[in-house]
Amino acid sequence: MRTPGFWYGPPGLAAALLAPLGALYGAAGRRRMAGTVPHRAAAPVICIGNLVAGGAGKTPVGLAVAAALARRGVAAHALTRGHGGREPGPLRVDPARHGAADVGDEALLLAAAGPCWVARDRAAGADAAVAAGARAIVMDDGFQNPGLAKDLSLLVADGAVGFGNGRLIPAGPLRERVADGLRRADALVVLGEDRAGVAAQVAARTPGLPVLHARLEPAAADAADLRGRRLLAFAGIGRPEKFFATLEALGAELVQRVPFADHHPFRPAEIAALIDRAATLGALPVTTAKDAVRLPPGLRARLRVLPVAVAWDDPGALDALLDRLPLTPRPNGGPHGEAA
Repeated sequence: MRTPGFWYGPPGLAAALLAPLGALYGAAGRRRMAGTVPHRAAAPVICIGNLVAGGAGKTPVGLAVAAALARRGVAAHALTRGHGGREPGPLRVDPARHGAADVGDEALLLAAAGPCWVARDRAAGADAAVAAGARAIVMDDGFQNPGLAKDLSLLVADGAVGFGNGRLIPAGPLRERVADGLRRADALVVLGEDRAGVAAQVAARTPGLPVLHARLEPAAADAADLRGRRLLAFAGIGRPEKFFATLEALGAELVQRVPFADHHPFRPAEIAALIDRAATLGALPVTTAKDAVRLPPGLRARLRVLPVAVAWDDPGALDALLDRLPLTPRPNGGPHGEAA
């Protein structure tokens, strides 16, 4: 689904007309929360969630949290629903055997860095990870899923757009009311410049809730290589404009921007046409790491992929949050659990 433009503007006629449906959506979510007894896993669960539909940067933050746990010698496994994939799980992701159509694109990104499980039943997925040696679970999304108890919940917000027009789906991007979500969170991560005033909104609604600031950055070598280059950029993420802005900030010249819907399943003919169009324009075709795992394998080598990673303004703030958890390092200090 392509994100409706009115979600991130001042509330207008479309938002007003859809507000009753948004109220029903919110009420259904609150009933689900109230009527579910969460399962407690045998290892701490760290949830990386958000309050809006679409990409806010959860997966890069989850990777950064898993890396921080690995530095402590804690065997952390990732857990995700596998949005866009056909496998219900619990299934340990093997990038050599599984594709995006099997497990979704986020799962493949997470599995490239460490053990990752796909499970529509998050509780069953957490138990499978623990049985395979996980001493911490980093759950990508699932903040609004009450089936699995969370020991630490980090909400991620895109500093450029924040919580959008403040309305619930479908009148706006919110999965639940901002105040409700902030009350259940342990901290909020603002990615990028806080142009939407997210930190001020959090201070007004939930004084004392820690706010961490970070940004998504490409590796220095990638940034230097793309500076001054003519690019045809395409992306099928929650907000493709964020990727385009990243490229422009590097000093690249974007001769064409091609947005797709989030999780778009790329067809070979589509990608071949983009590559041909880039050649006609004298440009280099470039996309995101999340999109790259959905590309036809035979065409990936013909374009450029720009991976990004989280850079924290204050890395110690994340460490302080992790210090709250009963984390047990592996006896040999290794970062990963045993194979299932």
